[in-house]
Amino acid sequence: MAGKHLPSSLARARLTSPRGLLAAASLLLLLVSASYFLLLSPSSPGGLASPSSASAADTAFLASLDRFLASPRRSASTAAAPADLDAAIRDDEEARLYGGAWPAAPAPLRVYVYEMPSRFTYDLLRLFRDSYRETTNLTSNGSPVHRLVEQHSIDYWLWADLIAPESQRLLKNVIRVRHQEEADIFYVPFFTTISYFLLEKQECKALYREALKWVTDQPAWQRSEGRDHVIPVHHPWSFKSVRRFVKKAIWLLPDMDSTGNWYKPGQVYLEKDVILPYVPNVDLCDSKCVSETQSRRSTLLFFRGRLRRNAGGKIRSKLVTELKDAEDIVIEEGTAGAEGKVAAQNGMRKSLFCLNPAGDTPSSARLFDAIVSGCIPVIISDELELPFEGILDYRKIALFVSSNDAVQPGWLVKYLRSINAKRIREMQSNLLKYSRHFLYSSPARPLGPEDLTWRMIAGKLVNIKLHIRRSQRVVRESRSICTCDCRVGNNTKIDIVGFANLNRISCKVDLPSSKCISCTANLASSGPILAWMLIPKSS
Repeated sequence: MAGKHLPSSLARARLTSPRGLLAAASLLLLLVSASYFLLLSPSSPGGLASPSSASAADTAFLASLDRFLASPRRSASTAAAPADLDAAIRDDEEARLYGGAWPAAPAPLRVYVYEMPSRFTYDLLRLFRDSYRETTNLTSNGSPVHRLVEQHSIDYWLWADLIAPESQRLLKNVIRVRHQEEADIFYVPFFTTISYFLLEKQECKALYREALKWVTDQPAWQRSEGRDHVIPVHHPWSFKSVRRFVKKAIWLLPDMDSTGNWYKPGQVYLEKDVILPYVPNVDLCDSKCVSETQSRRSTLLFFRGRLRRNAGGKIRSKLVTELKDAEDIVIEEGTAGAEGKVAAQNGMRKSLFCLNPAGDTPSSARLFDAIVSGCIPVIISDELELPFEGILDYRKIALFVSSNDAVQPGWLVKYLRSINAKRIREMQSNLLKYSRHFLYSSPARPLGPEDLTWRMIAGKLVNIKLHIRRSQRVVRESRSICTCDCRVGNNTKIDIVGFANLNRISCKVDLPSSKCISCTANLASSGPILAWMLIPKSS
């Protein structure tokens, strides 16, 4: 009964009994626990935590720490790094890539496709279809116009897949959204390459200006300054007259061309842009073809194409001089049209290795012709950047040779003959597996170039959002010193004299106090680095 006291003798009897001792211990434990948690409560002096909806044990640091220290030690057993860590990582990546588990994206990339006026899209496609199928239409350097348009037609393949009915699409990691507020990325479907080749010069420039105004007037562009917009500029001359106004957008490129002949420093870089493969000029040599041609690959090294090129392609004439009389090597001038395609295709299918030197730009469609032909590429292009290299390991399908080594008398032939038969078979097998990554198709297929393009862009998404949000809160004109990124050439060897003509570069920055800024190319002690420091001059 409430308020009634037990006789002392009875109380002592209960406490000395086993049941009484247990009850007393339980009561004491409850009192200590209550006092402890009251001490930790913010409502008590010096309190540290509040239980709120969760128990105090879930949110109180001291309680959690006590439990952690009182519990048995937990340690995960770790294995030592394998002898060849890089090979182990590559094997794991490939297992995930071809097992359907790469990458484990939480949600599809959401792309908004602009509905541009037909003069930028359908009209140009019709013009190409109706007027420029004949190989007699050649550029000034003898290349057939229709083939150049086709090998740079990445804008068509991506757009055609994005706007296809969802029921007909095979790609699930990228979806088209109809509302701009739902989009991660905005796609600009302007056919920059077709317009460059098929329109008169002034007409093309006028259309470029119209496209520029149309895109930059869009609210989404103005919000992000184009950082989340994708623009296909796959031919090195396409969209050239207005590129400086869209340099913050994501460009789809054939290479970076760090020589500065085609793409200017500060306009293109790997953190922002995506390298896409050319459309192959030759037919795919599938598993049956590879099996049938295996015994007929008697040519050690094959090259068919223009033997003299400008800019970085000057290496070709040196290679011709070095290799023209070597045994089991075929070096021949290319020809335009269907006959030239057949000759190149047959030559590649009869060869173990295919030479891929730099042309006017570091890249060439010939690389992808070799891959789909089962011919191991020998890449001699020191400044080349490759498509999807964050996903694909080209060392499994190609040999990389520095320009300096390649032109040494007898060096290249000796090196190729030293490649053992086992490695050749492995690389040929990998070529067959990798060829799917370079074949554009409609509908676009999983792990095809369209799919890998969106995977690469999805990987940039967090950084894109970071720069958009940062640009929205940074006070304009608050910074007076800007720094260009240091660009490190991927040359394996380089003559320092080669930097002589790069010691004065004209740059501009968007600062009111700056006019024209001179930049100096510096060599760091660790290797050749072009470092551009932009310091605005006083007005």
